[in-house]
Amino acid sequence: MTTNNVTEAPPSMSRTGGQILVDQLRIHGIRHVFCVPGESYLAVLDALHDADIEVTICRQEGGAMMMAEAHGKLTGQLAACFVTRGPGATNATPGIHIASHDSTPVLLFVGQIERAVRERGALQELDYRAAFGHMAKWVTEIDDARRIPEIVSRAAHTATSGRPGPVLIALPEDMLVDRVVCADAKPAQEVQVHPGVGQMARVRELLAQSERPLVVLGGTRWNAEAVEQFARWAKASNLPVTVSLRRQMLFPTSNSSFVGDLGFGANPQLVEQVKRADLILLLGSRLSETPSQGYTLLDIPVPEQTLIHVFPEAGEIGRVYAPTLGICATPAAFVEALDQEPLPALESRSVYCRNLRSIYERWSSTDGVVTPGKLQMAQVMDYLNRVLPPDAIVCNGAGNYATWVHRFYRFERFGTQLAPTSGSMGYGVPAAVGAKRVHPEKTVVAFAGDGCFLMNGQEFATAVQYQLPVVVIVVDNGMYGTIRMHQEREYPGRVSATELRNPDFAVYARAFGGHGERVETTEEFAPAYERALASGLPAILHCVIDPEAISPAFTLTQVREAAIAAGRGKA
Repeated sequence: MTTNNVTEAPPSMSRTGGQILVDQLRIHGIRHVFCVPGESYLAVLDALHDADIEVTICRQEGGAMMMAEAHGKLTGQLAACFVTRGPGATNATPGIHIASHDSTPVLLFVGQIERAVRERGALQELDYRAAFGHMAKWVTEIDDARRIPEIVSRAAHTATSGRPGPVLIALPEDMLVDRVVCADAKPAQEVQVHPGVGQMARVRELLAQSERPLVVLGGTRWNAEAVEQFARWAKASNLPVTVSLRRQMLFPTSNSSFVGDLGFGANPQLVEQVKRADLILLLGSRLSETPSQGYTLLDIPVPEQTLIHVFPEAGEIGRVYAPTLGICATPAAFVEALDQEPLPALESRSVYCRNLRSIYERWSSTDGVVTPGKLQMAQVMDYLNRVLPPDAIVCNGAGNYATWVHRFYRFERFGTQLAPTSGSMGYGVPAAVGAKRVHPEKTVVAFAGDGCFLMNGQEFATAVQYQLPVVVIVVDNGMYGTIRMHQEREYPGRVSATELRNPDFAVYARAFGGHGERVETTEEFAPAYERALASGLPAILHCVIDPEAISPAFTLTQVREAAIAAGRGKA
């Protein structure tokens, strides 16, 4: 007997759509979900009540999706987020965009209106395929509860295979309460793409012939073992290695082969040396706009250098740069297939590596780095390098304040960095909360600018609710610093729409039930940090810096004066 196309079955055999969905999460290894609750998926919330799946209740959908993305980025495993329909989904958009650009496997489940009222402009109605089809890796909607296992299985495979990314699944409210009988799926298996034996032999041949080779690491689908194994081999082979934007955790900074990162404000000397390389091994990275320094490092479409491009998605190879050798493989599979015998010694290669390493050591040293104001961020980074454990997780969003982290912090291990390659503000706080929720035993520190913090600062309440003692370092210069820097560069002296009037962030922390302190001098930072840790509470250190300290390399006035000298404004 059927009613509304749904098979009626004995209660002992049937399950609601919500129950089936939660069962699929468990099958695919998801033991933690982040959400903002909504009436559109009450049946799922009810099913989660009895499931051995942890739920983190967030304060805004953007923060929830960023927490899930941070979980996926940190672990390399599938993560999940639930939000309600319409504005809930649109609020989650920044997190979807981050997951897409950062190649992070995340499932976003969105409540949806009932099936019978589609296309009437029902409350919070939205066509998710149209709205998110170009942002997510796949967007779909489940009309039949019996297809939940099939569609969630496909979503899990899609999100984790090739170049990973976010998948959005819309869940009609009435579908979730249908009781049906269906079989569960099997656990999704990550599909590894392996290089061929001949390809690996060619890689070794090209590298052995090269006098000035350079490796650029990036992307996802790495693991701790692959990172350690590649680091040992590169060091033994005297291969200089750089990392793409916000991927420092892919290579230990203490390794003599590490030569810096190609991110925002990259070392100009490193950039020039990259252009001098005769071979580039692009491993896991797309070398997109920022790491390529505005697409200036390699000629397009045919680079002057020999280019070996290793990437897990065939469609990305040759998309911008035509490689000498293109290999469709995950970074982990490539490293596993790599002959661990060091490359034959070559003096020119060794000299090139030593030269690049010395350039990095000078650039990353805080000696002589003095900026205007009483609080010196270079010395703050020195202190954190001394006291943070090697497995500490360091998070940040977007803004000029992050240049202090990327230039001076010594990342040593895989799984210790959370930062958006998409350049999204507001990421650091929810990322820290997500990291501490998944790894409560680890030290988690988040950096945020004053503008960046208030974009998702309400998630500090989530940290308090779950008693997660993260430390948030708010770097306050009273403005949207990056935009102000560009403004002075292009329209010197014409300040518009970049000034901020901020609250007392230390009081803000205490109002939520956390620990808060204001830091105005370098000498105040260390004891304030120690008190924050000792409090056992989520903490905010409100660090007030001089607006002139826009970068470790130059002041705001210097930016303005250089622009005027170049004829872009009037004195």
